[in-house]
Amino acid sequence: MQLYPQNLESKIGFDKIKELLRAECLSILGTRFVDKVAFSDDFKLISKLLEQTEEFRSIIVSGEFFPESNFIDINPYLEKAKIEGSFLLEEELHEVKLALSTLHKCLRFFEGKEEAYPQLYQLSGAILFEDNLLKAIESKIDEKGHVRNNASRELAEVRSRLSSSQVRLRKVLDQIMRTAREQGYTPDDASLTIRGGRMVIPVLAEHKRKLKGFIHDESATGQTVFMEPAEVLDINNEIKELEYLERREINKILTALTNQLRPHIQDLRRAFYFLGMMDFIRAKARLALKLNASLPKLEKTRVIEWYDARHPLLMLSLSQQGRSIVPLNLALNHNKRILMISGPNAGGKSVTLKTVALIQYMLQSGLLVPLASHSTVGIFQNIFIDIGDEQSIENDLSTYSSHLHSMKFFTQFADKKTLFLIDEFGTGTEPAFGGAIAEAILDQLSGSGAFGVVTTHYGNLKQMANNNPNLVNGAMRYDVDKLEPLYELEIGKPGSSFALEIARKIGLSGKIIEEAKSKIGDERVNYDRLLTKLENEKGRLAAMTKEASKKEVLLAKQMEEYASLKKSIDAQRKTLINDAKIEAKRLLQEANQKIEKTIREIKEKKADKAQTKEVRSQLQQYEKSLKPEAKPIENAPDVKVLDGPIEIGDHVRIKDNGAIGEVLGVKGKDVELLIGDLKTNVKLSRLEKVSKKEVKKQTTRVKTNFDSTKKMMDFSSNLDLRGKRGEEALFEIQQFVDEGYMLGLRELRIVHGKGDGILREICRNLLHKMPNVKRFQDEHADRGGAGVTLVELK
Repeated sequence: MQLYPQNLESKIGFDKIKELLRAECLSILGTRFVDKVAFSDDFKLISKLLEQTEEFRSIIVSGEFFPESNFIDINPYLEKAKIEGSFLLEEELHEVKLALSTLHKCLRFFEGKEEAYPQLYQLSGAILFEDNLLKAIESKIDEKGHVRNNASRELAEVRSRLSSSQVRLRKVLDQIMRTAREQGYTPDDASLTIRGGRMVIPVLAEHKRKLKGFIHDESATGQTVFMEPAEVLDINNEIKELEYLERREINKILTALTNQLRPHIQDLRRAFYFLGMMDFIRAKARLALKLNASLPKLEKTRVIEWYDARHPLLMLSLSQQGRSIVPLNLALNHNKRILMISGPNAGGKSVTLKTVALIQYMLQSGLLVPLASHSTVGIFQNIFIDIGDEQSIENDLSTYSSHLHSMKFFTQFADKKTLFLIDEFGTGTEPAFGGAIAEAILDQLSGSGAFGVVTTHYGNLKQMANNNPNLVNGAMRYDVDKLEPLYELEIGKPGSSFALEIARKIGLSGKIIEEAKSKIGDERVNYDRLLTKLENEKGRLAAMTKEASKKEVLLAKQMEEYASLKKSIDAQRKTLINDAKIEAKRLLQEANQKIEKTIREIKEKKADKAQTKEVRSQLQQYEKSLKPEAKPIENAPDVKVLDGPIEIGDHVRIKDNGAIGEVLGVKGKDVELLIGDLKTNVKLSRLEKVSKKEVKKQTTRVKTNFDSTKKMMDFSSNLDLRGKRGEEALFEIQQFVDEGYMLGLRELRIVHGKGDGILREICRNLLHKMPNVKRFQDEHADRGGAGVTLVELK
């Protein structure tokens, strides 16, 4: 396995990936593993590392709780505890306790989860952990890191005596302090303090001989001394002795705990290696989530079939700027092994090259990569790169010499297990010679069976890619009209450098451009012009295809809705016709029977005029009963309908809901009405003129019929049309919106469902024409989305 050059990681940006990985670790236990991350060509190892990370990514995504605190490195404490006769301090054992508790929680997390997380379960299963040690430490050390009072009978007794002595000491000193303060022997703001581990009182220097006791210290100015009164000397001595006893008993307890820990040191080292690995694997999973990385399909053979590949560092940088990266698709196999990328400067060639290098290196280092999950990634044994300027003053190498030095290494060691990446191949010397040497080198690399990605401006290399079956051209797309890079890789054709177009765009003299063309030669200019034209045509074709696809989708949807509506209407029509035929047949039979009966009765009465007249009257009554009845308006006032045009000042009735109002204005087919205290606009076709006198007589009744308070109480701002026919829906929407507007509501909600979209289309077409409607839109996705229309009224 070979990597070239030695600083490959920094040249492709993998050192920055490591920095991001360190930032995701919770402890030094994890960061130590980051330092050990290395490129590997071991297929089984790479697979295991990737699967471990993918499993932990699933844990994070699922929301399951996994310990996130107290990943403490206890190895220094284990090293200390290894020595016979030594013991760990209280705070050290407290940290050991916290770390053991975290280890215990991690191991318990994987219990019974062998199927869900097989790789991580396997890691946890190799750990020997005795929770007796944790219980022993917890029984002696409390949550604040101190030895518990009940850690031993002797300690409990000593601390009880110590507490009593301290209380007694405090009472005596408080009394002495009060007396001294009353006599003016102490400063005004003085309080009890400790000096040399003994409790003392501050006394003004000029009064120090007025109290019996021992001076332990004085203030910086010498104006105050700190005195231990003679009355508390014995009590302080007793406290000191008890503190010595307490310390000896604590050391005895700590020694016993350390002795209990010592036999487990080797097991604990392995256990905390596992804890560090968990921190490291979680850091890899957290980074994968930030990069939207995934686990692609892994192949032992050499293959590159990548979809939506993104340079991780560039993606994070653009994301911070609120911009998105343009992903690339790439495919190399044993037939087409070397990709030759051409295109203008700053078009994304070098970024594409580094994307390939960094993603491949990340994957073979056990990291999930920013690719679509259905991508396929092969394993390479060697990675060689030649990116950037490697000129060396010490070795007296120019830029071109350093490139040739790299090419020497490539040609010597490249084989079918190698992935090489070369940026700006052949540049740095005279183009004719540089291009020729580059072509010869590329021919040898092609013969080695190696895979590679190369960027170049040289036309002879593009031509070589067209003629060599192992090479394939690729172009970084460019917006020729705007002269802006699109950062899209297109495989199968070479790219133009657009040198003449860029020169013309920035305003270089036409004379200079024409002279440059003549020096280049017609063949080269025509070739470049053909590439430019091809790029233009591709751009236009892509735009037309996109627009055609949109129209095709819309047309298919409308055709589907039309077919569904036609089917529904045809079915309704057949049903109505069939019902009408049945009813007509029944009426015809009944009418015939009536007529026959009438004729028979007339004949039987022998044309008696009176009786004949009565029989005819009965027949006429029957005829009237067959006429369709006018649909009554619910709760409509009983007023006389007048003929003639509707004008300002007339009283009118709305046909479909019976509301009566006064005409305030007429504008074409729209009429402005005053109904009670409410103003509204109604279509002229929906109104009928009524008698003013009768309206006045029916005022009370009309008010009763359209009681806005009652309407408001009964009115629902939610209309459900599901299951309704089109004609039913139209009537209900019209009435629903009018009443909502008259009641002063500003927002209504119409539920029509998604289905085939027919009711939705009918509803929105009607709303679009209604003058009372300000706007309408889909409901929020969580509350029905496109199946519900929110209507905002004016």
